[in-house]
Amino acid sequence: MSEKSNLLAAFMVPHPPLIVPAVGKGGEKSIEETTRAYERVADEIAALKPETIIITSPHSVMYSDYFHISPGKGASGNLGDFGARDVKFDVEYDTTLVDRICDIAQDADFPAGKLGERSKNLDHGTMVPLWFITQKYRDFKLVRCGLSGFGLTDHYRLGKIMKQAIDELGRRTVIVASGDLSHKLKASGPYGFAPEGPQYDERIMDVCGRAAFGELFDFDSDLCDKAAECGHRSFVIMAGAFDGMAVSAEKLSHQDVTGVGYGICIFRPEGPDENRHFLKDYIERTERGLDDAAMSADPYVRLAYRTI
Repeated sequence: MSEKSNLLAAFMVPHPPLIVPAVGKGGEKSIEETTRAYERVADEIAALKPETIIITSPHSVMYSDYFHISPGKGASGNLGDFGARDVKFDVEYDTTLVDRICDIAQDADFPAGKLGERSKNLDHGTMVPLWFITQKYRDFKLVRCGLSGFGLTDHYRLGKIMKQAIDELGRRTVIVASGDLSHKLKASGPYGFAPEGPQYDERIMDVCGRAAFGELFDFDSDLCDKAAECGHRSFVIMAGAFDGMAVSAEKLSHQDVTGVGYGICIFRPEGPDENRHFLKDYIERTERGLDDAAMSADPYVRLAYRTI
């Protein structure tokens, strides 16, 4: 790494409760490859010794027009909803980092903060990663963040805000982007099959396996919806935290045996890279597309484009 980063690494991980033996009751053996990869993630986090872990979860509190960041000093939870009430978690939140993220968001008039907590309990999108991590490492505080109904560009912006707060506080941090892939991979699976399911999984694993984060914006919403993906916006938040940074990617595993896609990758910062400001590039590319369309349209359409 050519320049030390306070963002030590990030991890793309799934959250199937099945993978916890007390839930799976033997069924977890069907996804042993995912288990081994998850253990690699936990080992790496333990070696990095972060002060704080940020987990972005599709199953935390979510609003259409707001990013919810869990407030308070901490939270607890268990996997009782999946038949394993004895698998319990009790975490302390990094209130200083949470407050700084919220302050930056407020100053930027960005819709993120601690308002509207409908449930204090930890969600399984947070607890499954914690189950692996806490077997290897416990000396950290947590930031838990939900997704929103906003578009991908706003999720990327949130990642940038997180990174700004991390740097301002000098906080040694890792990000865990929790999210399953398509839920439509097999007719025998719980959600059935759609051809867009395997298409999504193949494409997202290729993009993330190359750390080609700019391509995350190019996933059509129709494809994502028909594939019934879970974690795309979580991955985009993580990508935003790496804006302007070279990143090495290591693809550890991908499984689809249950009909739901589980993908695991590790991302490590490699120093500044001015060619990787993907949000800026995407906006410029979009504006060029509008300009091209306006130039080829009739005069009334061109006038309409100029008002956008």
